[in-house]
Amino acid sequence: MYPPDCLIVKRPVPDVSKPCSDRKPWQAAARCSLSVVTGPSIMSSDPCSFSSFTRCVTKHLNLSLHLDFERHVIRAKVELTVEALEDRFATLTLDTRDLKILSVSANGQPACFSLGPKHSFKGTPLDITLPFDVSRGQHVIVEVTYETSPSASALQWLTPEQTAGKKHPYLFSQCQAHHCRSMVPCQDSPSVKHTYYAQVSVPKDLVAVMSAVRDGQEVDPQDNNRIIYRFRQPVPMPSYLIAIVVGALESREIGPRSRVWSEKEFADKAAYEFSETETMLKTAEDLAGPYVWGQYDILVLPPSFPYGGMENPCLTFATPTLLAGDKSLSNVIAHEISHSWTGNLVTNKTWEHFWLNEGHTVYLERMIGRCMESEQFRQFKAIGGWKDLQDSVNTFGANNPLTNLVPSLQDVDPDDAFSSVPYEKGFALLYHLEELMGGPEVFMGFVKSYIQLFAYSSVTTEDWKNYLFTYFKDKVDILNKVDWNAWMFTPGMPPVKPQYDTTLADACIALSQRWTKAKEQDLGSFTEYDVKSLSSHQLIEFLSLLLQETPLPLTHVKKMQEVYGLNTCMNSEIRFRWLRLCVCAKWEEAVPLALKMATEQGRMKFTRPLFREVFNFEKYRKEAVRVFLAHRAAMHPVTAGLVAKDLKVDASNSSSL
Repeated sequence: MYPPDCLIVKRPVPDVSKPCSDRKPWQAAARCSLSVVTGPSIMSSDPCSFSSFTRCVTKHLNLSLHLDFERHVIRAKVELTVEALEDRFATLTLDTRDLKILSVSANGQPACFSLGPKHSFKGTPLDITLPFDVSRGQHVIVEVTYETSPSASALQWLTPEQTAGKKHPYLFSQCQAHHCRSMVPCQDSPSVKHTYYAQVSVPKDLVAVMSAVRDGQEVDPQDNNRIIYRFRQPVPMPSYLIAIVVGALESREIGPRSRVWSEKEFADKAAYEFSETETMLKTAEDLAGPYVWGQYDILVLPPSFPYGGMENPCLTFATPTLLAGDKSLSNVIAHEISHSWTGNLVTNKTWEHFWLNEGHTVYLERMIGRCMESEQFRQFKAIGGWKDLQDSVNTFGANNPLTNLVPSLQDVDPDDAFSSVPYEKGFALLYHLEELMGGPEVFMGFVKSYIQLFAYSSVTTEDWKNYLFTYFKDKVDILNKVDWNAWMFTPGMPPVKPQYDTTLADACIALSQRWTKAKEQDLGSFTEYDVKSLSSHQLIEFLSLLLQETPLPLTHVKKMQEVYGLNTCMNSEIRFRWLRLCVCAKWEEAVPLALKMATEQGRMKFTRPLFREVFNFEKYRKEAVRVFLAHRAAMHPVTAGLVAKDLKVDASNSSSL
């Protein structure tokens, strides 16, 4: 836990405006022979990390990366500035996963190191013995020369054929939650925050961008066919926010502090789609305080990116499924902008407290929607979020402890716990508290104060709750009546269902009920005008409501296609729900369309449910597995692993169990 005085920087941090030394990133120092492990690595209080952050903490990383697109590896060197938290500090443990460690040194002197046994999802602890003792409060620079694996879980290497341009290869990273260790040996826990500097050598036809401020470029002095791009991140941040993308990238200016990056095929469309970015940033600043990260760029990734967006500082990653052409999916960018305060500035201390990141971010995202649209719009989005929560609870099972707001992740892969629960159960709690404490303006005052107090640090649910009681000290009697155990530590749906304003949802509810109650002889009453006045958001809600009901008869779904023409809709959120509805109704013609959408993009929100729906259609179960196996190599490693579990595919022999 971080007491308030930890917010005060007591020692100067490294100067991140200066590049690291001129040594080649893959230049090996004299290697000490592997040491004998004299005892187990000291375990931290983060169940997803081996690193010894109770004894030392990383303050800065200096990265030198040389990308090898032929071998699909990064040859690298990292210099970690580590602060000792105890006297006579001489050993530390870093997280790694599938890294080839070539050498380790401390302040330029060779250091002994050993790799412990490999864990299924945590990777391998790297135990380092310093050649000297360090006193509490002192810094030591630990340098590790290493090479990543072609199968590094943080990295996806794309062939030219997998890109929009079809001419150049592409690389992107996705480190959240615990995958940075497959790219950089580090204290891979959100409880540790550090600045970083990076130099990245890439082929001259490619462009590199990172989750940092661009700091110039030059021809690689070792190879004039390569360019070195430099980056600096002066704001302390956790390792999961280190991000890199390399490809044939172009950019367009979309605001005074924003550019959009993508392959040229998406660039103009993306610039149009995200043209309201500066308005969202200013709205967020009015709500939450100054934006401290300088630049706010958006990068549109190739289709295999597994998430809707990723809040990497200075460079939000976005899925191309957002490019709907009507700006209707801009709430994803509002969400990622909100993370600049809740998640990136104030961070969950471990992944068990993930709701602190995501619940507050959804709350802030919807407050931005309230300011830019209306309170009714915020309420409408909250109704949709409640349905997403119900879907996750149904998928996991109402008694599954992973549906707790604060789950135990002891021996649990954080990727397996990923769902809408921390987002929407977290939002529901905050909205419930908003109603109890006096409304959105009053509660947003608390959220802003919470951000200001805990900025640049990592927090637990207990820290948050203690401050909630301190801030609302005059309303403690009301807070004491909240069933905290039911909200935090009980699986299933929340103990209180908020009564949201249904004004914008009423038309969706009425239309969905017409369809669910309709007999076959009633189908002639439906016409294209039923949906003419509905917004994209309302059409999404209409389909979501139908998905929560008993599957419609096939005759109904065919009639819906006849009058609404939903097969031609390219809005990814609408198309996803429509195809699920069709497969649930056992419409065989929809199966190849569903599998096509599941594989032509890799956003897990879409890909996993679509595969599951086809898999649950008994006649097409084998087809779902066959299509997955045919496309698995092109999928992001995280997506492929989770879909394999969904389809009960044995990863070792590629067969269905």
